[in-house]
Amino acid sequence: MTTLCCLALAGCAAGAGGAVPTPTATSGVTSVGTPSAVQPTAPPSAPPGRTGTPARSQRIRFVPQQVVLPGGAHASVLQATTVDGELQVPAEAQHVGWWDGGAEAGDPFGSVVLAGHVDTKTEGLGFFARLLRVRRGEVVVLRGSGRTASYRVEAIVSVRKDALATKSGAFDQATEHRLVLITCTGAYDASRGGYEDNLVVTAVPTGLAQ
Repeated sequence: MTTLCCLALAGCAAGAGGAVPTPTATSGVTSVGTPSAVQPTAPPSAPPGRTGTPARSQRIRFVPQQVVLPGGAHASVLQATTVDGELQVPAEAQHVGWWDGGAEAGDPFGSVVLAGHVDTKTEGLGFFARLLRVRRGEVVVLRGSGRTASYRVEAIVSVRKDALATKSGAFDQATEHRLVLITCTGAYDASRGGYEDNLVVTAVPTGLAQ
């Protein structure tokens, strides 16, 4: 039997969509729950203002509507908003959620955060189960509004669910522009709310096309 990848920071219920916490004004980080839950945080606040003029290629920004992983597999990206300090990730295993409190593709700074299930009890393996096979140097593509942005995978780390919001920096908006993909990983323990860890894949921009 498959298990449920809970993206709720404070816990999840079987068969329901997961929630992922977002950054707070003080920490500059949000909590995402992938395999298991993460402690909820306050709703995200606007990141501090930046100075300087972005390059022309960086002025084209768009909300991701599709993500293409290495190998060509693609999934629809739906808007995921914050409710009571938790990011409401799409319940469908083959859909991915874009945190609307973070950056858009093509922004000059900030993290574009996508989160999705590794599996669910009702649908089996989720689209982001493929993240378990992603390697550094591979390319992830975002599409939306007729535009495309490419990102090269730079780091793949496993983070304890209770440290994702406070120590991982996954939701940081005061950073150079990047893409952050989050799902579940580690041992699964139903009595403790699900998976023990979160898989965080970080990728840097390589190109943006209209």
